[in-house]
This record gives sequence, C-alpha cells and structure tokens, in this order.
Amino acid sequence: MRDPVVSTRITELFGIRHPILCGGMLHLSDARYVAAVVNAGGMGFIGAWNFPDPDDFLSEIRKCRELTGGKPFGVNISVSRRPGVNEMLRPHLDILVREGVRFVETSGSSPAHILGALQSAGVKVIHKVPSVRYALTAQREGVDAVTIVGAECGGHPGYMMIGTMVQAALAAEQLRIPWALAGGIGTGRQIVGALAMGADGVLLGSRMLVAAELRSHPRYKQRVVEGNGEDSCIVMASFKRHHRVLHNAAAEKVLQMEASGITDIEAYTGLISGAQVRKAYETGDWSIGMLDYGQAVVFAKEIKPVEAIYDELLDGMRDAMKRFAGLLAAGSSG
Repeated sequence: MRDPVVSTRITELFGIRHPILCGGMLHLSDARYVAAVVNAGGMGFIGAWNFPDPDDFLSEIRKCRELTGGKPFGVNISVSRRPGVNEMLRPHLDILVREGVRFVETSGSSPAHILGALQSAGVKVIHKVPSVRYALTAQREGVDAVTIVGAECGGHPGYMMIGTMVQAALAAEQLRIPWALAGGIGTGRQIVGALAMGADGVLLGSRMLVAAELRSHPRYKQRVVEGNGEDSCIVMASFKRHHRVLHNAAAEKVLQMEASGITDIEAYTGLISGAQVRKAYETGDWSIGMLDYGQAVVFAKEIKPVEAIYDELLDGMRDAMKRFAGLLAAGSSG
C-alpha cells in the first residue's frame, strides 16, 4: 500500500489513504475484488444485488472482513424505482448493520427511506447521481457524500448526458458536502484534474474491468484490453433509460429495434436481462448482454492486480502534480 499523495474530505470520510473509490459493479463486485481495493488504500463496495440470498450476502461480508484484516469496506445498494422491489433487500440492510459495515454506496432512486436507519447505526452513505441537480437533492436529504457521474461513464449516465468536466465545475460551485467525480476517469492526471476542479475524490468503474481480482472471465477482460473507448454505445435512449454498454451484437440488435420504433419494453427482455449479462461474464462470450462499458476502458491496457492499477494511478498523480508545480513556478517567475 503506497503512502498518501493527498488528503481530502473523501479520504477523511472513509479513512482511506487515496481518494480513489471503486463503485459497486452489478454482477461483479464481490469480497475478493472489494478487499483488493481496500488493501490498496481505496474504498470498494460489495454489490448487495450480486448476492440476492441473504445467507450468501452474509458470507460475502464476513469473507471481505477476513480478506481486509478487519479494515472497513462498503456495500452498494441499488435503490429501485419499482414498488416492492426494495423490500427484497431489507434483510441485506439488517445484515450489513448487524455486521458493522461502515459505508454504503446508494444508486438509482433516492435513498431517503433508508437513510435514517443507516445513519443512526453509524453508517456513512454516499449516493451516486447523474447530475448536480440530483446531488443537491441528495444533499438536502442528508447523505454524507455524493458521487456525480458524467456522460462518459459505463452503465447509466442519466438521460441528460452531461459531461464529466461540466459536472465538476457545477458541483464545485453548488455543493457543500464531500463529493467524488466519475465518468471517463482512468489516469492519475485526470484524478489530479478532478481534485483541482474541486472534487474530493474520484470513483472508477470501467478502468477496473481488467482487475485480476474481478470475477469476470479472462476472455472478457482481454476484450476490454483490446477496446479503445470508442466501442461503446448508448442503448435504451428511446425509453429515457440511457445505458452505456459495449457495442456488441446484442446492443446492436437493441439499437435496431429502437430505430424501428419498437416501444414495448417486453420485446427487449431477452436481450437486456441480467441473466444474459451474468452469462457473458461467466463464459467470456462478450457478444451477449448489455455489458456496462465506459469510455475509460481506453486506459485499461493490461490485466493486472488492483494494487498495480492503483500504483499506476498514484504515479500519474505525482507526475501531474510535479508538472503543475512547474507551470506555477514558470508563471510566477515571468
């Protein structure tokens, strides 16, 4: 674990060395991956929906605690917009509180209905949003921090599709609570840029798709290595469910269906179902499923351990900070 390069409100909130969070990835974020992130000096989040059976979830929590040597880690809770679905995660909330999980990353709909119970149990909540407008709402509701994702991100960037740099400038003007920036970030230079614009940290997703500890098939990871960031596309835009994914055969079929005006969401089920995504990750058949895939994959050039990825990012941060210091010196001497 490298020594800290900077100290921010995010490193203080999570008690971590580096302002680099790794978001909870659906079907992928498990104890092994999250522990590797924590042991590298960052913060990761086990995906609660990745372990729908409460007993399996409990086992994963305890496995992560063992792998981190007792260091704190987080859990991701995706809050559904569909009535009744969130009740399926009620046992998971009870488990994470009982087991002493200190951090929760929420995404999707507002976490207001679970916020009080989590915070009264000492859990810090960071909510992920697709624009500063929603970040301000989350701030009013009382979350401890927010992550703002830009249009470049893999997964769901929101229907407004606001770029990461614009999000950063707006957030710096309007937010009071700690905030992280996400979307298209995969180098240390970008992390320093985000901090310079006012962010307290960054959140990575697509950049980490080549992490050795991630449980996806090596064949899929190799496809990510070969990607260039231009091989993503936005599907489900006609439903205002914008989803940036790998432009594979399944995504192309969805795009064709949308272009032909098919508005019956049920017609898409066989292509966009979670079962297809799980199969792709398990078998390495990247032609199927809507696979979250952001533009930062262009920086994922090699399959390697999380710690090695963090080392690369931290080296990039130091280089960027030296360059900036040099610019300041040159400017002041003139």
